[in-house]
Amino acid sequence: MGNVNVTQVLALYIWVLLAFLTAIVFLIARFYEKSSGEATRYQLFLVPLALFLGGTLRYASLGQILGDTLGGLLWFLGGATQIFLCVSLYRQMTKGR
Repeated sequence: MGNVNVTQVLALYIWVLLAFLTAIVFLIARFYEKSSGEATRYQLFLVPLALFLGGTLRYASLGQILGDTLGGLLWFLGGATQIFLCVSLYRQMTKGR
């Protein structure tokens, strides 16, 4: 095993937090789909998870936490996708209420 520096650990820690939060929303969407019978497309929450993972692996492989265009773009796209999916789920769950 090679040396692991602090920035690599920090990048992985951030990814674990993002993965945990994404998993919670994933489970909420799945529960709502099963209990209401409405399609929530909860599987799409795996897309931001993959984008966050890609950005994190990029940063971890470079040994830095900021400053890489590709890693930052992957994190941005993951965040934008996550926000879009969360807002769509929120609207679906609260429509007519």
